[in-house]
Amino acid sequence: MRKALGTAGLGLAAALLAVSPAPAQQGPIKIGEINSYTAIAGFTVPYRNGWTLAVEEINAGGGVLGRKLEVVSRDDGGKPEDAVRIAGELVGDQKVALLAGTFLSNIGLAVADYATQNKVLFVAAEPLTDAIVWQKGSHYVFRLRPSTYMQAAMLAEEAAKLPAKRWATIAPNYEYGTSFVANFKKLLSARRPDVQWVGEQWPALGKLDAGPTVEALIEAKPEAIFNAEFGGDLIKLVREGTTRGLFTGRTVVSALSGEPEYLDPLKDEAPSGWIVTGYPWYAIDTPEHKRFLAAYQNRFHDYPRLGSVVGYSTFKAIAAAIAKAGSTDTQKMIAAMDGLPVETPFGGIVFRAIDHQSTMGAWVGKIAVKDGKGVMVDFHYDDGKNYQPTDADVAALRPAK
Repeated sequence: MRKALGTAGLGLAAALLAVSPAPAQQGPIKIGEINSYTAIAGFTVPYRNGWTLAVEEINAGGGVLGRKLEVVSRDDGGKPEDAVRIAGELVGDQKVALLAGTFLSNIGLAVADYATQNKVLFVAAEPLTDAIVWQKGSHYVFRLRPSTYMQAAMLAEEAAKLPAKRWATIAPNYEYGTSFVANFKKLLSARRPDVQWVGEQWPALGKLDAGPTVEALIEAKPEAIFNAEFGGDLIKLVREGTTRGLFTGRTVVSALSGEPEYLDPLKDEAPSGWIVTGYPWYAIDTPEHKRFLAAYQNRFHDYPRLGSVVGYSTFKAIAAAIAKAGSTDTQKMIAAMDGLPVETPFGGIVFRAIDHQSTMGAWVGKIAVKDGKGVMVDFHYDDGKNYQPTDADVAALRPAK
């Protein structure tokens, strides 16, 4: 009798264990987040606000799969080697379900390589390099923001309408800059075979020597200039170029320069007439953006920057992927990310299965000065799905599976 009761008791205990959730499943879903908060605060602090708002909204709605999201965030200081070390700590010590974030292209590539080698999902938020989804693309890596190719295609479309034939370029000498210039030259030349490339300037990131650089551009005698400088280097270029007359009688087509992160510090020195990609948050009249703007201003008592939209959209995408997967299993989340639709402040986007690039687009317009500050005018939204290479081109670029 005792033996029978004991056997029955063990069976009951086993049954209870089978229907009871594992204790670990009751805890939060940890997401490891890495970014250059001290090195590039102008973009990354608003980016952090964006993902903070998204996580708060998700958790207020019950979380994902009945569990809260918990972000374990770390600062890479703008150093790829630190980012890789941090990624290892987040995965090994913190047991995060996936990695997200990064800003600079070289750091994004370093974390992407770590994720691929260690079979961890990585959702790259900001790095724009094409390589992260193409030449060095991986089963484990997805990217939110429109790439250098996509934004170069948008700007080349506008540049091709200009009468200018002689073009010069300036960009920071690292992956982002070299990729942007190569794509812009290729795409503009395809539209305008009569274009001549008469000069290139490649200052080190964050170390623009504006005087000699501007003089070198003037000596090349371009009719138009393509710029991919940003942050403090952009401010130096604008001020020195204005003083020396570089922009007089010349059109400038400039990547990112309409983003408030880079436009706002210039105030009334903003270079009127430049054709740019950016974020005119003050004039976007769509229901989804109005909802985001109201929520962001209510939460932070500040206006959003483009980084805010990137952070918000990245974590909304992560939550959507986990919900679709029904699990935090890496392979199930990756399967869910392929073709995943996500609603963002810019409207609906999709993560393409072929290259893991989202179809998020960008706002293209011109800079003007109003009320003592730079703004974007005459702008329109270019849907990213219309500015990506063909599937055949992507397949040729990506490594074989």
